[in-house]
Amino acid sequence: MSHSNNPCSRPHIALIPSSGMGHLTPFLRLAVSLTPHDVQITLITAHPTVSLAESDSLVQFSRAFPQVMHKHMLIPSISNNSNAKTYEDPFTVQYEAIRRSSHILSPLLSSLLPPVSAVITDMSLTSMVVPITKTLNLPNYILFTTCAKMLAIYAYYHKIAHNMETMKDDIPIPGLPPIPKKWLPPLLLSNSNNLLKTHFIENGENFVAANGVLVNTFEELEKETLAALNSGLIVGQLPPVISIGPLIPSALETGEELAWLNDQPCSSVLYICFGTRAAISRDQMREIGIGMVKSEYKFLWVVKGKQVDREDEDELQDIVGHSIFSELKQRGLLVNKWIKQEQILSHRAIGGFISHCGWNSVTEAVWYSIPILAWPQNADQKINADLVRKNMVGKWDESWGWGGRELVDGTEIAQKVEEMMEDKLLRGTAEKMRNKARLAVGLEGSSHKGLTKLIHSLS
Repeated sequence: MSHSNNPCSRPHIALIPSSGMGHLTPFLRLAVSLTPHDVQITLITAHPTVSLAESDSLVQFSRAFPQVMHKHMLIPSISNNSNAKTYEDPFTVQYEAIRRSSHILSPLLSSLLPPVSAVITDMSLTSMVVPITKTLNLPNYILFTTCAKMLAIYAYYHKIAHNMETMKDDIPIPGLPPIPKKWLPPLLLSNSNNLLKTHFIENGENFVAANGVLVNTFEELEKETLAALNSGLIVGQLPPVISIGPLIPSALETGEELAWLNDQPCSSVLYICFGTRAAISRDQMREIGIGMVKSEYKFLWVVKGKQVDREDEDELQDIVGHSIFSELKQRGLLVNKWIKQEQILSHRAIGGFISHCGWNSVTEAVWYSIPILAWPQNADQKINADLVRKNMVGKWDESWGWGGRELVDGTEIAQKVEEMMEDKLLRGTAEKMRNKARLAVGLEGSSHKGLTKLIHSLS
């Protein structure tokens, strides 16, 4: 079925995110950045969501941007299915549930009025959505929600997946310096079948069938990798890779945390947050607590004891330990709910960020020039931490390994916090990168031009 467009009509773009705030947030930001252009936008999301943070964000977004049409795809659960092993990450299981619901998507896209001009799909749904859009004769762009270097790995992985265990220390990716194996999540290195590995292989193979790949990054942050991707060195048939980032945070609500921050001096507070998906062990929580007491810095700490926020019902003192809870409360603010991170990072009181290095967190820290102490927990986060270190917008101690594998001692945490908070050179480099990020999305910037060109091509 063909969807031809009247040349004078507004483009109608359907956005299809996958699962988890790390994937939903960039789609909401992309929708916001498209609204000033003369386009109609429909957001198609899986229902129910895995986390409360996702459903809350969607409700707030719909209130703030009623001009964006929102459609639900009702997803049957696969949690009882024998293939969805209990050890799998619940967000990865949700990707699989969405991928198995392709029969719902085709009639949904066909029913939208005015007819859809193009679809922008989350990278983790590529192998499901591309065949559907081909049948409907619709252009399909992939939104790659993490860095360009991870895109290079994702697009090439299917060619080397079967050799992973025989490779010694480094993974060779054409056009890029070798990538240490230990930077990839362990599930991608194993010989056993798992959903993450299956998704990487199937989606990576299908990237070549898309019309383009949009990446939430900008030229000055990843110049060499973007050039390698567009030169055909990494994957010969890869469609154009267009940097459109950083996708800009848009604050939709304010919270009680800001009242506390308003009373603190400029650049004096350390923000600690490991994202919506990483659950830190109780032992490690206590060591972080000891580190914060020893460092003597004020802090705002988002404490997360469980992988999915719907399960986080434990008392704060149980999670961080009763012995130091009263000392921590005197020094900082502990929060055990989802908060609007962009509002925290944009606050004048914040002077540093202990982060898991999820890509949204990295781009937000860059946007607000907040130095990062990187502590990757899983997924793409070591690749992101390396970019933080390479661009000198933060520090990364590789000896800390993947979060949860090693127990990092509180004294060492205090020492690293002090190094970062007192590093004036780091602060200066972070300022320079912030200016480059803002130029990239400005009127003459590379990311603004990339997005505008895409919209014009659809008109």
